[in-house]
Amino acid sequence: MDMNPAPFGRGTRRWALKLGGAALAIGALPALGAEGAKVLRRGNGAEPDTLDPHLSSGTWENNIIGDLFVGLMTDDAASRPIPGCAESWTISEDGLVWVFKLRRDIVWSDGVSLTAADFVYSWRRMLDPKFAARYAFILYVVKNAQEANAGKRPIEDIGIRALDPYTLEITLAQPAPFLLGLLKHYSSFAVPPHVVEKYGRAWIQPGNMVSNGPYVLSEYVPNSYVKTVKNPKFHAASDVEIEEVYFYPIDDERSALTQFRSGGIDMNVTTTGFPVQQLPWLQENMPGQARITPYLGITYAFMNQRRPRFNDVRVRRAMSLAIDRELLMKRVVRDGSQPAYSFVPPGVDNYTTSPRLDFADWPMERRRAEAKNLLAAAGYGPSKPLAFDFEYRLNYDRRRLMVALCTMLKDVGIVARPFGNESKIHYNKVQQGDYDVAEAGWVGDYNDPQTFLSLIETSAGVFNYARYSNAKYDELMASAKVMLDLKARAQVMSTAEQIALDECGVIPIYVTTTRCLVSPRVEGYVDNVENWHRTRYMRLKT
Repeated sequence: MDMNPAPFGRGTRRWALKLGGAALAIGALPALGAEGAKVLRRGNGAEPDTLDPHLSSGTWENNIIGDLFVGLMTDDAASRPIPGCAESWTISEDGLVWVFKLRRDIVWSDGVSLTAADFVYSWRRMLDPKFAARYAFILYVVKNAQEANAGKRPIEDIGIRALDPYTLEITLAQPAPFLLGLLKHYSSFAVPPHVVEKYGRAWIQPGNMVSNGPYVLSEYVPNSYVKTVKNPKFHAASDVEIEEVYFYPIDDERSALTQFRSGGIDMNVTTTGFPVQQLPWLQENMPGQARITPYLGITYAFMNQRRPRFNDVRVRRAMSLAIDRELLMKRVVRDGSQPAYSFVPPGVDNYTTSPRLDFADWPMERRRAEAKNLLAAAGYGPSKPLAFDFEYRLNYDRRRLMVALCTMLKDVGIVARPFGNESKIHYNKVQQGDYDVAEAGWVGDYNDPQTFLSLIETSAGVFNYARYSNAKYDELMASAKVMLDLKARAQVMSTAEQIALDECGVIPIYVTTTRCLVSPRVEGYVDNVENWHRTRYMRLKT
């Protein structure tokens, strides 16, 4: 899913004005409920675009939605998949038919029973081409899902059906060793049909929304906060200690650190939760509160290949060659992140790390010379430089990164102008194809190479930001999806990834870490590679 912050139009000056307003809003915290209530205040990066599980796409939205809803599977404190609405399941010998038995004590927050039919309704909604869910492709593992989403089959043909009120059968188009992890992703959640049908897209508004998770939506003040309160009808409500949660959209890591130090927030669980330059001070003065953790994510750049000059592999390769990833990690990022020469991060389950950019071991002098030669062959040079706006997710540390990147590109004759936007605006622009060159972050929706490699399939739609398309790549990915042998599957996916790397379909920059702030008064927080932290497992010291 789109990576927070700060996952990136509007100009820098306007951003500075907005940031000042946001800082003022967060400084005047809202009333914290009944006296003595256990209240958690979370910095949450960007402003939510939506709280509809079927329309969301960002980690900052996931933080809220994952507290409001529970899918067939859910997360434990370390973000490992555990039973949610499902209490048990069986799998056919060929791995294609999964039958889930649902808990009978799960109800919506208005008391209406949750049944298997709710999942059937919800997955049909998610895949209905008229609904236009951006994340629909994540359910293409289901039989007939891709064809139905393309309008080539009736939506009733997708492989999900209720065998009885508490038994759900899912038939897959391909074996999916990652399915249990996928089923804790919000795109697979059930939504309440009786409420969605009554209110339409307004069902997510406070007062209308009902949910089935440990919390329910109480208030939403745009650009200020989202408030949730404990759901007394949650099946494990007796284990949930925190009663109220405020999520604040603080995109700027300096503002977040100021609020954290003053006690305005208890935690800031985002990708870049504090300025990296402040790490030594934090380690000395606030030991244990700055948390740096390996992340199942990658930061990468891409060129809009629907625009002719960027559909030239020589131009894309020149840009990739010019980036000194090692220098960026040592001098700019400095948070333990590693240079990336592949799109799938190292250590992902069910994979090999053999795909690699072929120039990874070249000295930078050779890389720059090759970049200049490629640009000249493409028709660019001192009298006609390649020039573009390089769009990015605006925050303080990323601004420094972009200055360094643009300087590296200038060294080979590329004129790149950094242009920042807040996260929500940035991702909406790249999904719409309204850019020349941009950067983004992606965190795996489940621990498998497919969650990364599917992004650059032609069928990925708006999540294929570069609009990269290669028939051989698509063919290999399609064949890998029906393989039961995980080693053979990994080899085919590796071959596909190498094709995309050779064509610079995307330009990997670095494998990310997360930088989070967690107050010592918060107990039950567990570092994990997905950086998903559900409030239901946390407690507050009194």
